Amino acid sequence: MKLRRWLTPGIGVKRWLAVAFAGLVLLALAVAHVVRQVTAGVHPGGVGGTLLDLATLQFLPYGLRGLIVGVVGAGLVALGGIRVLHAVTSPLRTVDEEQPLVEVIYQKKFLARGPRVVAIGGGTGLSTLLRGMKEHTSNLTAIVTVADDGGSSGALREELGIPPVGDIRNCIAALADAEPLMSKLLGYRFPGGHQEDGQPVEMTPGGLGGHAIGNLLIAALTAVEGGDFEEAVRQMNRVLAVRGQVLPVSPTPITLHARTRDGTLLSGQSNIMRTPGIERVWISPQDVAASTDALAAIADAEIIVLGPGSLYTSLLPVLLVPEIRRAVADASAVRLYVCNVATQAGETAGFDLADHVEALLAHTSPKLVELVLANDRFDARTPRDWQAEPVQLRWPPRTEFVPRLATDDVVDAINAHHHDPARLAAAVLRVAEREAGTRRRTSVARSA
Repeated sequence: MKLRRWLTPGIGVKRWLAVAFAGLVLLALAVAHVVRQVTAGVHPGGVGGTLLDLATLQFLPYGLRGLIVGVVGAGLVALGGIRVLHAVTSPLRTVDEEQPLVEVIYQKKFLARGPRVVAIGGGTGLSTLLRGMKEHTSNLTAIVTVADDGGSSGALREELGIPPVGDIRNCIAALADAEPLMSKLLGYRFPGGHQEDGQPVEMTPGGLGGHAIGNLLIAALTAVEGGDFEEAVRQMNRVLAVRGQVLPVSPTPITLHARTRDGTLLSGQSNIMRTPGIERVWISPQDVAASTDALAAIADAEIIVLGPGSLYTSLLPVLLVPEIRRAVADASAVRLYVCNVATQAGETAGFDLADHVEALLAHTSPKLVELVLANDRFDARTPRDWQAEPVQLRWPPRTEFVPRLATDDVVDAINAHHHDPARLAAAVLRVAEREAGTRRRTSVARSA
């Protein structure tokens, strides 16, 4: 089974085996030529002739001689090849013996040919998308908000002056090969104050209590890199060998502000996320510089995915960075907004699909989004303590430009509050491929 796997398309082994086989054939012909020249003077009736006849199986029919020699030769080549592969790859064998090295190599080769995808947002929604997308491509970039000000991230932000790292940590864990274990490790919090499911809890002053190990690692790398937060995140990506890369939207901490319909002004993501009736959000500093790596990734992308994630506190803080918003609007990539499958208590309570799109475009650009992907399955299991409701499919939105709508079953069947990573990734790629095909046909028609 493993030998057949080495010969499957995508590994890049068959072509070199063919070259090696051709070399062996030529070498065999050369040896045969030399033997023929050396034995040209051997007398057929003598002792040398008899031994030569035995060695070359002259006592057997001509066809049978060729068959025996061919079978033995093929067997020796196969045995030698298998043993060479084993000798070369055994020191490189992965820790997880259930996944042979050939599977890892095939996966790497396959993923390297995947589409260039940029995912924008933060929170649980973006991590869910990344878990699904990393099975289809390693050309994956997550651009993450740096507006969080609660829990461990907020404490490190206040004490060290670095951008919040919690969403970055979650996305890096989601893209790691050993993802379940890495998520547990990086997300482990020292006993004490902590933050769970967006609920801020008082941190332990001046201690480790409530801090996640992953947050502390990024903070330590920032110090090692002389305060260069972007470089610290780059090194974190390399240390954990993630599939793709995770980037902060900016190397500068961002503060999120909001105004409600009754005129109340709020500052800080942790204060805004549970507040109903939000009318407008903005960031400070308003002219904050975007990450240069993020801008380069957007310009090079084939697919740009906005969301899923908290509309006002995860997605918009990224898109409100002026350079990011302009880069997305000017990108040649397919631009897709993935709407949440459920509303969020306070922030988007009572929102339907059109409400989400209207709020997104009102804060960014009328033509920022070409396509919208929404869930159309509403029988998923509802968590017992659920304080939200499924996002209803009201369409179209009251906007200057109406994006095209695609619906699919993308919800987690056992939790109506979350997307299913595999279904979501597959749906995103299907929608993007259809759009790319439409663009190609339109281009051909215009040129004709």
